[in-house]
Amino acid sequence: MTRQWKSMRGLAAWTAALVALGALAGPKTLQARADEKSPKPRIQAGASTSNITPFFDDPIVGNFTTPPAEYVHDELHARAIVLDDGSTKLAIVVSDSVGVSREVFDEARKVASEKTGIPAGNMLLSATHSHSATSSRSKNLLIPNAELSPYQKFLANRVADVIRQANKNLQPARIGWGAVDVPGQVFNRRWLLKPGTTAKNPFGGEDRAQMNPGSNPDKLEPAGPTDPQVSILAIQSPQGKPVALLANYSLHYVGGVPTGHLSGDYFARFADRVCQLIGGDDRADPPFVGIMSNGTSGDVNNNNYAKPSPGLPPYQKMDRVAKEIAEAVAETYRKMPFFDHVPLAAAHGELELATRKPTSEQVEYAKSILKKPEDAPKYHRLERNYAERTLQQADSPDTISVMIQAFRIGDLGIAAIPFEVFAETGLEIKKNSPFKSTFTIELANGTYGYLPTPRHFPLGGYETWMGTNKVEPEASVKIVKTLMDQFHKLDEQRKAK
Repeated sequence: MTRQWKSMRGLAAWTAALVALGALAGPKTLQARADEKSPKPRIQAGASTSNITPFFDDPIVGNFTTPPAEYVHDELHARAIVLDDGSTKLAIVVSDSVGVSREVFDEARKVASEKTGIPAGNMLLSATHSHSATSSRSKNLLIPNAELSPYQKFLANRVADVIRQANKNLQPARIGWGAVDVPGQVFNRRWLLKPGTTAKNPFGGEDRAQMNPGSNPDKLEPAGPTDPQVSILAIQSPQGKPVALLANYSLHYVGGVPTGHLSGDYFARFADRVCQLIGGDDRADPPFVGIMSNGTSGDVNNNNYAKPSPGLPPYQKMDRVAKEIAEAVAETYRKMPFFDHVPLAAAHGELELATRKPTSEQVEYAKSILKKPEDAPKYHRLERNYAERTLQQADSPDTISVMIQAFRIGDLGIAAIPFEVFAETGLEIKKNSPFKSTFTIELANGTYGYLPTPRHFPLGGYETWMGTNKVEPEASVKIVKTLMDQFHKLDEQRKAK
């Protein structure tokens, strides 16, 4: 008993000494010790895919002709990542579609939020803009369908499902991000014309800029920049096994698809290729998920009009694009740092924008076009299409409310815009962002047409035409300001912690 009592007295003295040392060390050291005892939780991540291949015989959209779907070249998917830092969850979904109306995404996030507990505003839902899929958009992009179409209902369910599955796949992870330039696959498709020359437009007027000028001898130079950067967000297991990779590239669809074919375009081809190159396993449990999201590509495609381009067999061009991007991403991936803990945050809000309205003269011109026989001589080959769009704009609401959203993943910022955004807007967002790395996912949380910057409207060209562009010329300026406010709010929260 005596020996035990001495031992206990010695322990008490030793404990008292430690307490005294702690008091001398001050609160900072004590807090450091508390942090050691209660380390930050490891980031958790889950990923999944969901098959969203459309039905046969539905029209394939994205061009001015809409052939029925009759052949599946490659299955279309919604691909998802869910992240959890212990206090905040984020979900990112990219769907193989030309564009998805907000009401479809809203239905998906409603179901997914109820089933997973992820706040609806923490879900970023987007489309790739593949032109080889059927429509999940409303008939008028400014007015939701009174009732979802059969495919819209199917898609909403599958997007909700993929979030739920990714959430079930949550596991301890490491996360990293980086970027690499791939300049050889992006070209600005809007060209200025030589002084004194113009191109006809479908409203009976003339433009100083032309989309896809081909061999037009009057083309002068591209009307805007490109963004060659491929942004990368990658997830590994704690042991370094690839779990998922999200890339972002400011390139329109590539095409080269036979009539009637369904395809995910280069976005899907990249997902397959990057899996192979970084050692992912798409047959594992759960399988690796590769994702390519569309950046700010509203005026950018894969056609270099500065020199002749040889024709290629179907699918070959998109394979070349996907291969080059995936190889560059894989090389960068191997050098990227990965982190066990990364804080997450999200911000979103509604932005009201005025819609474009035709003048009375434009309305009368449109009516006169539609009164002519369809085989009558035309001032412009698309004049009937745009006469219909002009009248649709006249009957549309005066304003619309769009969702603008921002995510923060450590020092990475992600912007989400529901339009086809010009490259210069994406570059402006990157330049002014408070984060070390930033990228923009377009066609996110809805689809409302093209978003030129104000300087392009006097130049004309397809992207600025009423009906292609549906909102006020200052819309891009207002959207960038809203995003910067959201980014700075998220940055202030980060610094306060």
